[in-house]
Amino acid sequence: MLTVLKWIGTGFGALGALLIALNLPESGWAFVFFLISSVAWFIAGLIMRERALWALNLVFIGIDTLGIGRWLF
Repeated sequence: MLTVLKWIGTGFGALGALLIALNLPESGWAFVFFLISSVAWFIAGLIMRERALWALNLVFIGIDTLGIGRWLF
């Protein structure tokens, strides 16, 4: 399960970055991909007992939520 979470976090993070870099009208959806990535890495950090990793991704979850609110609503 941990390996799957890491790959979900990595894949969705990369897709989000690509969508932002393309600077399309749909680029706001990148924050949804970033949110999925952040949640996956947050859970992975909890499982691995890596405080810095889960703390960082908890902050990213807040930022991603803000981005979703500002870009998509």
